[in-house]
Amino acid sequence: MKLLASSFLAALLACATSLSLAATPAPAKAAKPDLVAGEAKFTAVCAACHGADGNSGTPVNPKLSQQHPEYLMKQLREYKSGARKNAIMQGMASALSDEDMKNVAFWLASQKAKPGFAKDKELVALGERIYRGGIAERQISACAGCHNPTGAGNPAQYPRLAGQHAEYTQAQLTSYREGGRQNSVQMTQVAAKLNDREIRALADYVAGLR
Repeated sequence: MKLLASSFLAALLACATSLSLAATPAPAKAAKPDLVAGEAKFTAVCAACHGADGNSGTPVNPKLSQQHPEYLMKQLREYKSGARKNAIMQGMASALSDEDMKNVAFWLASQKAKPGFAKDKELVALGERIYRGGIAERQISACAGCHNPTGAGNPAQYPRLAGQHAEYTQAQLTSYREGGRQNSVQMTQVAAKLNDREIRALADYVAGLR
């Protein structure tokens, strides 16, 4: 009798567990980015400074085309929150919802980046040595370790650098070094060890990567 009761109880528990699992809703799938909406929002808000397809023609404004969308979304959120300081970009990002940011970021990632070019042969040689090998005696890591030997970056972690305007890259490295840009501990630590010439060299070398 006890055996039958135990078997019956076990069956009831199994049935209840099965029903409970069946009643648990499946996790909602993240909505796919709307590239059409992303292009429309980018055209309305961003294109004047960053170019119609994200290939900025103005050296002080970065090229955004073919950039990793996760990186772009992170930067927009940090502009909006003030974690990354820039009065103009904070105003622009404040007008964007999370969905807008996602749509814009994925649309930009789908756009082909136009190649850049280096300008100073002497600086390029120095920039290449630092980018590929770092400076061991000063404990400066090679940039290629995070940003890829070709400057393609690593999705969701490190941004694409290839072809970026040298003037923009130089400004960002200097800002990291001087504390103006504080949204990456790793980059602050690296830039703190670089002098002006090394920053210019890296920026020039990166501009020619492809």
